Amino acid sequence: MFQLDDTFLSDVGLASLPDAQKQPFLQHVYDELELRVGTRLSDGMSDAQLQEFESIIDRKMEVVDPWLAQNFPDYQADPAYVRLQQVTKLPATDPALRSEFAATKWLEKNRPNYRDVVAQVLDELKREITASRDSILGSQAA
Repeated sequence: MFQLDDTFLSDVGLASLPDAQKQPFLQHVYDELELRVGTRLSDGMSDAQLQEFESIIDRKMEVVDPWLAQNFPDYQADPAYVRLQQVTKLPATDPALRSEFAATKWLEKNRPNYRDVVAQVLDELKREITASRDSILGSQAA
């Protein structure tokens, strides 16, 4: 698991980024990571798979609940579900919790290499940021 935080900023040479810019920059990195990972993961998926996954991440419970019932009928007893509930502090029946769990399990089932893809894309993004740190900090010579 990775975290986009002050440690990440230090790793890419941006520890001195002004505090007011840190959170917006980290949000931008997260959005870019999400876009790139999604693009890579969608390669080779059928339209039906893409539609199903999109419905799950969009929290369409008319898709999430049947998918869970078919693939993980005892999901509330799954240790990953219990941990997710503890971390999020959401009630066990919360739609956001069920959707998050379903999205993770859907990826494990349909794209078992998704964690590797996330790590690879994050490494690529780190290298890009590190190479551009001077211009990001505004210290690049004119």
